[in-house]
Amino acid sequence: MPTVTPNRPRHRPGHVLTGAWAPRVVLCLVSAPNLVNLETVSKAYPDQVILDSVSLGIAAGQRVGVVGRNGDGKSTLLRLIARADEPDSGRVVHTGGTRLAVLGQTDALDDARSVHEALFGDAEAHEWASSARVREILTGLFGGLDAPALPEGLDSRIGVLSGGERRRVDLARVLTGSVDGRLPAGAEPADLLLLDEPTNHLDIEGIAWLASHLNATRSAIVVVTHDRWFLDEICSNVWDVQRGNVFEYEGGYSAYVLARAERERQANVAEEKRQNLMRKELAWLRRGPKARTSKAKFRVDAANELIANEPPPRDTAELVSFATGRLGKTVFEARDVTVKAGDQTLLEHLDWILGPGKRIGLLGVNGAGKTSLLRTLAEAIDEKQPAAGRIKVGRTVKLAWLTQHMEDLDASWRVLEAIEMVAKRVQLGKKEMTAGQLAERLGFVGGRQRTFVRDLSGGQRRRLQLARLLMAEPNVLFLDEPTNDLDIETLTQLEDLLDDWAGTMVVVSHDRYFTERVADETWALLGDRSLRMLPRGVEEYLERRAASEKPVAVQAKSSGAAPVKSAAAVDRATQKELSKLERRLEKVEERIAGVHGEMAEFATDPGKLSELQDRLSALETERDEIEERWMELAD
Repeated sequence: MPTVTPNRPRHRPGHVLTGAWAPRVVLCLVSAPNLVNLETVSKAYPDQVILDSVSLGIAAGQRVGVVGRNGDGKSTLLRLIARADEPDSGRVVHTGGTRLAVLGQTDALDDARSVHEALFGDAEAHEWASSARVREILTGLFGGLDAPALPEGLDSRIGVLSGGERRRVDLARVLTGSVDGRLPAGAEPADLLLLDEPTNHLDIEGIAWLASHLNATRSAIVVVTHDRWFLDEICSNVWDVQRGNVFEYEGGYSAYVLARAERERQANVAEEKRQNLMRKELAWLRRGPKARTSKAKFRVDAANELIANEPPPRDTAELVSFATGRLGKTVFEARDVTVKAGDQTLLEHLDWILGPGKRIGLLGVNGAGKTSLLRTLAEAIDEKQPAAGRIKVGRTVKLAWLTQHMEDLDASWRVLEAIEMVAKRVQLGKKEMTAGQLAERLGFVGGRQRTFVRDLSGGQRRRLQLARLLMAEPNVLFLDEPTNDLDIETLTQLEDLLDDWAGTMVVVSHDRYFTERVADETWALLGDRSLRMLPRGVEEYLERRAASEKPVAVQAKSSGAAPVKSAAAVDRATQKELSKLERRLEKVEERIAGVHGEMAEFATDPGKLSELQDRLSALETERDEIEERWMELAD
């Protein structure tokens, strides 16, 4: 039977993780005093109950991630903790002397003030620059003490900054502990940081830096975020806000996925479809890179039991075969291509083959040329060639591009009507779905399908935009920041949907978890006008970016030194050999797939099977040799 800890200020009975995890939670709760207690707090709006008699507590040094569907009350919970909003009943108690710093979804920065005034008031530089922690924050968010990433450095006026720049200034305010332009004594951070979507407007490097910085601070943290990698990296507990209740789980996102699936299985309260999604995602987490689950605090035996019979999230070979049938052997082939944005050259001498069924995660800092590369490929479909070089496009390519900009939709349309205007039914892999079924997969359940477009939030419009694209049955997808404004539950549904989609896909996203989940290969623009494949994915990208920013020692030339090839010449030769190896690898994969087909056909013929097995072994050896050489060149 499930066990429940006694009622106490920081928890409501039934909200504590039960079963095998309960003893560890109890030990965690009593290890440090609470900074904030919510005692039987309720909050409701005219159309929805947000919290229903919830009791929670935040201990000193605790790291809590808050998850839940959009509109379920995550931001309201943070405002109640900060006492920026009053509960309808119950009370919120702060321990005396507790200092809070709050990062809301919108900032209250004064447009007329400079960044320096917003962070440090009229303090002299030596007063704040003497703090190593302040120097680290300025370097991590703005590139240095003089904030070179801002238009006029620290003298930049708040009113002229972009949304992303303002967000970084507000984040710097919270991390430094600045209050009305004054730093606390010793520049110490607040005791409790309340962060609402802190990773918004940060790229992958910025998110990695923020996680590292928060892990090094002693502050307690409550963070609302849809970034699952970030949750795994910094959180010791997860609060799941659901229909007025708050359920607590020990560990980061990986542990939360298992524990929630186990709790729902024991209680038998979740529908079978959602449980299958949970197990599918958990299976992917457990099979993925070791670092992804290194901080998870769940029992390995329980995890293995849950996923014992769970297949991989997608059958890559089958999807590639199906995609080849829809696309042929050619999608995009770039030969010695130059990509420009105005007068700026972003890529040159690019040789790149984007084949059928490829799932590419495209990384790069803002301004490196990710969107420009996608635009160049898209324009080639209309026979507009790049500034230099040539792009060959397959005859059957049907592209759908989810851009960062919202599609213009008639405000008088209803959700289902807007989707059915594109098509009534769609084929996704082997599955045929109606417009209503696709809408439901993307979070428009029941009566929400009759909601007017004018009443949709930003995230809901994003989902509608994606649904309309998929209904057109494209065979090539460009997804530019598809995760913007989507909650975790919707992201999981989207990932499951894309698992069944057969075609070529390029994903540009700052959501590291999403990129690793849906992409099979990672390519990066590293600022040297080239495109490189990274076998180790995002981790390798961060390592290369960090290395590129270190000063390089300059060696004096010896008068008798032999001439050395230029880096550009070496790079072009490497790219050409990589392209040849990729074409060879593609042919070998096709032959391996053919042998598998023959083995299925002659399953009852032992002699033929033995012959086919020998052919398969030889092909797999050849494939391994090609991949080994490819990885040598890529490194």
